[in-house]
Amino acid sequence: MSYIKDIRDKVSDDWLILNASAVVIVNDKNQILLQKRADNGLWGLPGGLLELEDSISQCAIREVKEETNLDIELSRFIGVFNNPFMRWRQRDCARVISYAFLGKVIGSSLKVNDHESLELRYFNYYDLPIIHSIDTLEIIQAYYHNQFGYIEGELYHG
Repeated sequence: MSYIKDIRDKVSDDWLILNASAVVIVNDKNQILLQKRADNGLWGLPGGLLELEDSISQCAIREVKEETNLDIELSRFIGVFNNPFMRWRQRDCARVISYAFLGKVIGSSLKVNDHESLELRYFNYYDLPIIHSIDTLEIIQAYYHNQFGYIEGELYHG
């Protein structure tokens, strides 16, 4: 049984604070890899919730493999981001603290690898689809800001 399911069984639909990881993976065109989520049909970064046996970095690497089939190494820490209201399924609500990394692909091939993803695709910053959560959008903006010093032609003041 997973830690999250176990805790959910104990607290029902009460609010929780959960830790998560998210990974920015870019291709040679500096496009960002996103997954279309099965739970809400919106797009997000590969990543997921921390289990008891995980470190934050282990969680990031494990979740990317589970969702995308890619083997990665983490090349840089991007930051810590807060989503005060994350909701999935009908009543599963939590405040999620996300630890974001830049990941480099070191093996395997990209494919939908689990039931949580409908599609995987690389996007340009200016052509992003609707992103499922505020912390994910902030992670993407922070990556591009750190990489280029601007977002949409202006300085990012996040």
